[in-house]
Amino acid sequence: MKRLHVLLIVGFTAFLAGTGIMNVLAEDTSFSQAENRWLAQVPELSWERVKSGAFTKDVETYLSDQFVNKRFWTSIKASAEKAVLRKDNNGVYFGKDGYLFEKFQTPTVQLDANSASLTRFLQNNKDANVYGLLAPTSVEIYPEKLPKFAPTDSETAAIDRVEKQVEGDIRWIDATSALQAAKDEPIYFRTDHHWTTHGAYVAYRAVLEQMGMTPYKKEDFTIRTVSNSFKGTYDAKANDPSIPTEPIDVFEPKFQVAYDVDIDDGRSEMDSLYAWEFLKKRDQYSVFLGGNHRAVNIRSTVKNGRKLVLIKDSYAHSLVPFLANHFEEIYMVDLRYDHRNMTQVMKEKGINEILFVYNIANFAEDQNLIWLRQ
Repeated sequence: MKRLHVLLIVGFTAFLAGTGIMNVLAEDTSFSQAENRWLAQVPELSWERVKSGAFTKDVETYLSDQFVNKRFWTSIKASAEKAVLRKDNNGVYFGKDGYLFEKFQTPTVQLDANSASLTRFLQNNKDANVYGLLAPTSVEIYPEKLPKFAPTDSETAAIDRVEKQVEGDIRWIDATSALQAAKDEPIYFRTDHHWTTHGAYVAYRAVLEQMGMTPYKKEDFTIRTVSNSFKGTYDAKANDPSIPTEPIDVFEPKFQVAYDVDIDDGRSEMDSLYAWEFLKKRDQYSVFLGGNHRAVNIRSTVKNGRKLVLIKDSYAHSLVPFLANHFEEIYMVDLRYDHRNMTQVMKEKGINEILFVYNIANFAEDQNLIWLRQ
């Protein structure tokens, strides 16, 4: 028995030493395809950063990000968490029917600040036609799929809070009610924080109704499954190997329409609203318009004189392929990367119709809406 204990200790020590050597010898990775984010690099060393504790914190983040075979070890952790009936892993709940959820907590200070920024924008653009869509995430639509006693705040209450706080002429689009009515359809990904194209279609109908336009019916599109191997951001955090992949569908118009897509004011161009090459990568959701960009200008063969500025997060990416069939031009802006004066941008583009599209969880935390105050 004593010999067995010695062998176990020696084996475990050798394992730790081997893992440490592998981490030292391995080259650092700058971007994680699995987590779809940039990874921490070797932190800058200075006496001031050591005194403040910033250096130690950055070292911990660096070692965590660059740990060899991190996905393998976190998948073992996720399996162990489920085995002992834990409700979550890395802040992501294990829901019923293969759903993963991230709990919502209302960060009131930032949410209130963003409401104030939107109010300031409305004051500076009193002649514009402004619409707002704050979308719930899946945790609000499927609370019955959450594990028992899994705390989460009400996203509907947060949306109502913003709509009451914002002062000025803005027409709010009730996407929540429309999505609730369609919850039996596959309107949200199980492994990702985005809505599916089916969910985006439901929101599109709500947008068009508020704008006084007639939406196309589902029968006007060919619905095509372009991937059956998608796993999204929730999966990247929970890393539960038992969760199956899921499909991505696109709605292709049966009617005649064409698009010219200009990305970042001439940096690149596309003649499609889809970047098919992303279906071969981990971040398959970026098939919609190629993911996040500072600005995207979409011109269509629709000739009705209507133009739209769209200020948004990534929820808009699967919504735009529907909206593009109703506007001559859509100028899409992401405030995380574009800090221009939006009032001036609208004047330069000759556009006085504007739509804000954010999921409420992102809107509640995004620190970039301050740029609307210019």
